[in-house]
Amino acid sequence: MDTKRALSYGPNPVHLADWYPADDPASSPLLVFFHGGGLEGGDRGNGSDPVFSELKARGISVLTADYRLYPAARFPDFIQDAALCVSWAKDNLPHGPLCVGGSSAGGYLSMMLAMDERYLAAHGIRSQDRRQIAGYFCDSGQPTVHFNVLRERGLDTRLIRVDEAAPVYFAGPVADPEHLPAVALIVADGDMVNRPEQNRMMARTLLHFGWPEECVRFTEMKGYGHTGYNYAAGPDGSLVYPPMIEDFVRFAAKRAEKDKD
Repeated sequence: MDTKRALSYGPNPVHLADWYPADDPASSPLLVFFHGGGLEGGDRGNGSDPVFSELKARGISVLTADYRLYPAARFPDFIQDAALCVSWAKDNLPHGPLCVGGSSAGGYLSMMLAMDERYLAAHGIRSQDRRQIAGYFCDSGQPTVHFNVLRERGLDTRLIRVDEAAPVYFAGPVADPEHLPAVALIVADGDMVNRPEQNRMMARTLLHFGWPEECVRFTEMKGYGHTGYNYAAGPDGSLVYPPMIEDFVRFAAKRAEKDKD
């Protein structure tokens, strides 16, 4: 199937997404992916993103979406958009197990959906139940209050703040550890200041509160700067990123499919 461009997932003109369907989308995992850009830039691409095209060829469907950005947006507009997009995909696209992911600002959005259950609950989705969301691929997201949310508040963007705009704020005791989704936290060793340490802290906090070790994957990419591996090629010339995503999505999907047995 060809890539489907500019699908409308909501009422705002910016609520557009591109769907890269695998050959058999109804039985293939679906990854809803949010772009980076600091919540003030970036977009879903031009419909021929090499990472998503390769994932499509590997049998994983991808829906990549735009969302409201600064300066027009205010917290939590972009998180609400992300939740709306996930709900739309769940209800309107043929798919197997569903995962949510993103890079940089998109990683922050993914973490917020995973940890603050209210956003997806507004659409009748339990964010921490792998039977509904199999996993979250959070690439170089910010577990504390995002630096541009700090800017919106008139604060120094270097500050570390933990409140309802911080994914880690919602990490706590879990009611149903048996059905928790998988979470991948990826950073570069040369990432933004404090980003590796914060993501390591996020992973340890989840484990501290009873998330099973198999659910929480922390990966530090050696020799890269912030998200520098997204379109990097390995020694054999192939892209580094698609196999990383595929490995996680298939792992998360396999765990979710256990509940169907």
